[in-house]
Amino acid sequence: MEITRFVGVYNAKGTLRGELSYWVNARFGRAHCALCDITHGLTRMKADWKTCRESLPVHFATFHLDDQPDAVRLATGNTAPVVVAETTTGIVCLLGPDELEACRGSTEALVSAVHAAVDAHGLRWPAS
Repeated sequence: MEITRFVGVYNAKGTLRGELSYWVNARFGRAHCALCDITHGLTRMKADWKTCRESLPVHFATFHLDDQPDAVRLATGNTAPVVVAETTTGIVCLLGPDELEACRGSTEALVSAVHAAVDAHGLRWPAS
């Protein structure tokens, strides 16, 4: 199976109200998303995440609970946070909440975990 795209789903809603609610609740320890910790700082996307994301051979798209593709929602059982690979034959779940938490907010750890999961699932990168 050849990878066509990665999709990450945040454990938060993408509306303005959802974003604000998550931000406030995260500050008080009432909300948490390990994928958010990896890709974002206090108020914006981390520069090192942009660099790591661009180093991948396929696009890495991110969505929220309320705007994720239906196929991803079905494949993951609406689990979040999660990272999946869209392939030429379907969706493969690569990293769930525990694996993302193990990255401890590190973009490099996420990229390493993605590469390891790709190998573990026998997926192929697109031909250059």
